Amino acid sequence: MAALRSEAPDAYLYDHVRTPRGKGKKDGSLHQATPVWLLSTLLRTLQQRLALDTALVDDVVLGCVTPVGEQGADIARTAVLDADWAQSVAGVTQSRFCASGLESINLAAAKVASGFERLVVAGGVESMSRWPMGSDGGAWFMDPRINAKLGFVPQGIGADLIATMEGFSRADVDAFALQSHRRAAAARAEGRFARSLVPVRDVAGLLMLDRDETIRENASPEAMAKLEPSFAAMGAMGFDTTALARYPTVERITHVHHAGNSSGIVDGAALMLVGHAAAGRAAGLKPRARIRAAAVVGSEPTIMLTGPTPAVRKALAQAGMQPSDIDLWEINEAFAVVPMKTARDLGVSLDRVNVNGGAIAMGHPLGATGCIILGTLLDELERRGLATGCATLCVGGGMGIATIIERV
Repeated sequence: MAALRSEAPDAYLYDHVRTPRGKGKKDGSLHQATPVWLLSTLLRTLQQRLALDTALVDDVVLGCVTPVGEQGADIARTAVLDADWAQSVAGVTQSRFCASGLESINLAAAKVASGFERLVVAGGVESMSRWPMGSDGGAWFMDPRINAKLGFVPQGIGADLIATMEGFSRADVDAFALQSHRRAAAARAEGRFARSLVPVRDVAGLLMLDRDETIRENASPEAMAKLEPSFAAMGAMGFDTTALARYPTVERITHVHHAGNSSGIVDGAALMLVGHAAAGRAAGLKPRARIRAAAVVGSEPTIMLTGPTPAVRKALAQAGMQPSDIDLWEINEAFAVVPMKTARDLGVSLDRVNVNGGAIAMGHPLGATGCIILGTLLDELERRGLATGCATLCVGGGMGIATIIERV
């Protein structure tokens, strides 16, 4: 351990893998795959492609937003054992809502940078077809006193409120959503996801899914325009009134978000190997990037979705950087308005944001998405020969998270 601590306390990214994202319904291609099966598939693949001695790994840190049923009881440790990794590898499961996959990587980086651990696998999983969002309950939704005190409204109400305040029209958010599908379709056709995407097979070895299932190559403005706003009825039930009580300068909320310009409900998992330099050398690994900075913030909990901007600014300050220093961005497409507002706030061109599409096209498997978008960012930086990237997500409860990486 003394030799390991003598290294500079940088946390490096060595590799990442992910499953395809399957439609999060009973007719989705991954519905029959348990979340443990998704994870063990990735753990075995990571071990095989790196020829990794798993006994060198100290811990597996996993995000899971709905840790109930098959996803409960510390699924990280269960997956380690199911994948036949070394018994000495520990596992922990955590939730920072939608940011859980990126939070896992940031926690792994902190463990490594402290010198307490050498190699850590981080990522997340969510089987939304088997365990629907919100099935774990929580005071935020179920306790009337908390609900009233915190001014809870569904996230879609917050998204529509942001669009109203920022002046984004239905045509604006629909255009962004169409671009997400077109970029994702082009990226898939060109094989940009191939390096990291791991097909999922059943116990008999039969292919279940080898491509992201919800990309719509034929998405059109006409089809998008036919979709009814998803949150207008909820707003009329009283949630608009609750939101406007927090934002009294807004006369009324214009409802612009719907299933076509919001993130898709999907199943999926992702993992990334994080370690410091000495541990990587001992395992025969070459680093691909290092984490320059990571940050989390709390933000206003009713509107809930404005956390990325202050989180990014906090991470940039840590790194001594400006938004213009970042080559590529991944801003999670929880709703179209989130990356649109974040890019506007930071003065970033949308030409550098989500260049291979995002969660509108490919879905948002809650516990895994943060890891997926950081991995996608790393792959694209390498493909383009660029140096720096930032991944950020809005987070339930009013929070934001951001991670800055630099290729090495």
